[in-house]
Amino acid sequence: MIPRYLVNFDLEKLPHVYTDVIVIGAGIAGLFTALKASEKHKVLMVTKKSLLDSNTRYAQGGIAAVISDEDSPAYHRQDTLIAGAGLCSSAAVDVLVHEGPAGVTDLIRMGTEFDMEDGRFALTKEGAHSQRRILHAQGDATGAEIVRALSEKTKQEKNIEIWDDHFVIDLITDDGTCYGVLVQRPDGQKVFVGANATILCTGGAGQLFRYTTNPEIATGDGIAIAYRAGADIRDVEFIQFHPTALCYPGAPRFLISEAVRGEGAVLRNIKGERFMERYHPQLELAPRDIVARAIVSEMEETKSTFVYIDFTHESHETVKNRFPTIYDFCLNYGLDLSSDWIPVAPAAHYMMGGVATDLYGETTVKRLFACGEVSSTGVHGGNRLASNSLSEAIVFGRRIVERIDQLSPLETVPPVREQRPLKDNAIQPVVEKKLKLQKLMLRYAGLKRHAKGLAKGYEELKRHLSFLDSCLSKREEYEFANLLICGLLTTQAALIREESRGGHYREDFPERDDLVWRKHTVFNRVNGIKEGRSDDV
Repeated sequence: MIPRYLVNFDLEKLPHVYTDVIVIGAGIAGLFTALKASEKHKVLMVTKKSLLDSNTRYAQGGIAAVISDEDSPAYHRQDTLIAGAGLCSSAAVDVLVHEGPAGVTDLIRMGTEFDMEDGRFALTKEGAHSQRRILHAQGDATGAEIVRALSEKTKQEKNIEIWDDHFVIDLITDDGTCYGVLVQRPDGQKVFVGANATILCTGGAGQLFRYTTNPEIATGDGIAIAYRAGADIRDVEFIQFHPTALCYPGAPRFLISEAVRGEGAVLRNIKGERFMERYHPQLELAPRDIVARAIVSEMEETKSTFVYIDFTHESHETVKNRFPTIYDFCLNYGLDLSSDWIPVAPAAHYMMGGVATDLYGETTVKRLFACGEVSSTGVHGGNRLASNSLSEAIVFGRRIVERIDQLSPLETVPPVREQRPLKDNAIQPVVEKKLKLQKLMLRYAGLKRHAKGLAKGYEELKRHLSFLDSCLSKREEYEFANLLICGLLTTQAALIREESRGGHYREDFPERDDLVWRKHTVFNRVNGIKEGRSDDV
């Protein structure tokens, strides 16, 4: 059994800090929501590293919104629903496509500078989009530009206090209501922070896997602490592997944006053959799950560890100007995007599922909200449409603040405490445990799955459960505990879903089964596993 709290504590013996709203995490979700909330409330932002460390910072492609006269919310809606493989919430998608443009206007007002062409926004196209609707900044540095603008504004806002290098260990709840969080300061001291509303903006769980485009901080903290607190966790079997991450000796799995294929780059196997025509009529711009599995199939067939992305038909200046970040990064490793075929392979990129929320970002725990990748709003379904993630964060961040504005203040905090027998840590270093978990997840719960492997992976993960009964005190220990919980939930969900859909592919059940499986997998620590009907059934 996964414990309710990771550490022992007694609220009555801890220092107390109070605020109106707690935002856990940074990225576009945390920064944008904090700024919107600060218009009427005192906000405390808690980040385990800094405002600049998040998945958003590495987002290259851009943000999807209906800006062009040739585009429409109906087109954007259709593209999102098709990519989502039958598991999107129509209501959530409607919210996204209709409110996205206003969110972009907010970002611009907050200082974000998107690329322009002839006095209009420069729009690009990405996989599974029927129209050019992706706004970008500095070519391929959209996330970095958004983080720059929002973090600068956040630091200037008098109603926002920032705690960098602090770790949220757990949510403090009583009778289904969240009263705040248990935080560990950089010096190891624990403190209780109480608030009328707590917002999880902790990002994803890419560090579950050996190869990922995510930074080291993406350890699934929000999903794990929400699960321990009794919130519903939904659809975590759906992991998106980005098809094209740099695969080169000595280099990290750096993202080669989908926008590169959107601008005409093609995929070739190690024999030099273009292969996507054998897999999908949209070729290189097919949905990400299809492209990623096609690449793996080609790698297996040619006994290679990579394929190539070929952008050499474009001029040197065009490539360098449109994708300066990718161009410079590749050049650091002796690869020229304009003249070399770049070796790439899939890497874990995005979790479609997460903490289940309603259309205003509220979870099944009262006064607890989730925004961004940590959430499961219903927008992404079984497979996220490219560049919808940044849009989702701003649209639902705004809605969360609308709901918080209506909350009455909390008056008293119950005397919550946790006292259970704990043992000393095992001798094996946490870094070794983490690497073992990542390799296990990649092998058994990666791009291609089957019952035998998933069952074996699940059993091996369960052997680590005793770690949760140890005396934990360091950030890396809390992170491993959270990764372990996320890994168990993901593997179990993948084992339960006996079909292939979106980012979940079962070799033993290769077909999509709408008759039986057009429904959600939902976990709750108290109530166990339950299946929720898809909103569109």
